[in-house]
Amino acid sequence: MSPHLTVWRWGPHMLVSILHRMTGGALAVAGLAVLTWWLMAIAAGADAYADFTKAVTHPVGLVVLVGLTWAFFQHLLSGVRHLVMDTGAAFELDTNKRFAVLTLVGSLVLTLAIWVPVLGGLL
Repeated sequence: MSPHLTVWRWGPHMLVSILHRMTGGALAVAGLAVLTWWLMAIAAGADAYADFTKAVTHPVGLVVLVGLTWAFFQHLLSGVRHLVMDTGAAFELDTNKRFAVLTLVGSLVLTLAIWVPVLGGLL
């Protein structure tokens, strides 16, 4: 265990930093798998695309898609946060924490903004 984990108090800025790495990995693995499956289903014809549509409209498929959408927005907003910090701004503790919380809230709001209308149309 790294000694810094016992020295620093956990906060939203640490959570967002860890989530940035996790969401990047999830998007690289699961996101590319779903994208590849979708593209292959389109290329394979109507039956393959119907199978894909059936899988992603299943409740488990919807959870995966909603999760990937959240991961995308979390990773995007966290990347913007890191870009701002790379300019030398937002290093003050209060500003950094506020920016981290806004990253978390923003990813949830953007995910809901996309999925509430979509799920409303499916139900």
